[in-house]
Amino acid sequence: MSRSINLSLRGHERIFINGAVLRVDRKVTIELLNDATFLLEAHVLQAEQATTPIRQLYFIAQAMLIDPSNADQVRQAYDEVDSAIVAQNPDSKAVSALGTARSFLDSGRPFEALRVLRGLFEPESPQSPQLMNTLTHQVA
Repeated sequence: MSRSINLSLRGHERIFINGAVLRVDRKVTIELLNDATFLLEAHVLQAEQATTPIRQLYFIAQAMLIDPSNADQVRQAYDEVDSAIVAQNPDSKAVSALGTARSFLDSGRPFEALRVLRGLFEPESPQSPQLMNTLTHQVA
């Protein structure tokens, strides 16, 4: 058994745990006593916020975490978008971070992959409209 994790949630906040969506009606702290895949509502990216290739990759990885029963099917889209970004991006730090995120996904650690991808949000520069259109069609 791994160590426990305490999560504090505000009233009406949602949390995604092992594919289930939970909403609390008041401020609460929950303790996860075993290994669980979870995502706090504050870290959920909405589809309309996936405006850059890295954010689209995050959105796809998020879908894998939220709906683990379809993760294998969604993984193909992740790999295609990831490959397109690496092919278009000369930034070695970003390519290295994408490799780390890919390794986390390969080892069944999607939460850590999301954390790596979130770290790429701020320095990410706008991509060409052509790449964005290509990636949007691959995700859809």
